[in-house]
Amino acid sequence: MALLDPHIAIVLGAVVMDLFLGDPRTLPHPVVIIGWLISWLERVLRQRISDPRLAGVALLVVTVGVSYLVAAGLIYLGTLVAPAVGFLVALYLAWVSIAARSLHVESAKVAKALERGDLPAARVALSYIVGRETAQLDEPEVIRGAVETVAENTGDGVVAPLFYLMLGGPALAIAYKAVNTLDSMVGYKNERYLEFGWASARFDDLANFIPARLTGLLMVLAAPLCGLSSAGSWRILHRDCRNHASPNSGYPEAAAAGALGVRLGGANRYFGRIVEKPTIGDPVRPLSLEAYAGVVRLMYCSEAIMVLGWMALMLALKVTI
Repeated sequence: MALLDPHIAIVLGAVVMDLFLGDPRTLPHPVVIIGWLISWLERVLRQRISDPRLAGVALLVVTVGVSYLVAAGLIYLGTLVAPAVGFLVALYLAWVSIAARSLHVESAKVAKALERGDLPAARVALSYIVGRETAQLDEPEVIRGAVETVAENTGDGVVAPLFYLMLGGPALAIAYKAVNTLDSMVGYKNERYLEFGWASARFDDLANFIPARLTGLLMVLAAPLCGLSSAGSWRILHRDCRNHASPNSGYPEAAAAGALGVRLGGANRYFGRIVEKPTIGDPVRPLSLEAYAGVVRLMYCSEAIMVLGWMALMLALKVTI
């Protein structure tokens, strides 16, 4: 009977739906709606609050609060109609909070273009999933961008939403997605958002603190299941996890670089300016399509270990109680 626990069923069902279906294309996606809310609130709050930091704090509180309450309210209203309806609403919200399949599909467009020998198309495909300029990148640098994106987003697109889903259900997972969306929309260190987006950027760092480190450890555990190096993953994770501007992104990137035996980081071009970043990992192997395939396997294996480990813990707790 323990396997029929609704919370376990929702988490497991959401992961399976994401793996086989990816993001729904014809249904309303909460992240899109949250994005609309953020854009509207930015206009309103900038007009009504003169202090940009205070306006940014209000944006964070209102966006995350509304996202959580609406998600919880929808589940509650569905349950009032019928328990099965509430379950389906919760399952849908949990499903769309996870992005493993979407991350794979979008990054695979880069790899498929390279397999065809079409470097210009690969550069364009990469430009949709990274912030750096891609027009002048050679093939290894394009692959580096794809590997870094999959590694980093294994943390905030897969492990983090699962962490909050497991911890507090679909409403908390949607609240996390609101935090993540805020950071992606206003968490920039430029003139427009340096002050206004400060609270969102810092809260995103806080929300990802545990999931990022958990992702690194999951990758170490997953590496041998993927034909990669667990020892290398642990060594580089320990050595290079802080070689990143983000307090969190270095953990999954270092674990992935060590498992793959590649070097990540280095120079990137943003708005016509070269930015030198610390390197992560050692160039034991070249940045190739094999490295990209390896990081995708690492993402899925890390997700599987997390889900199975959590299910085992939940079932063990039920038995002991």
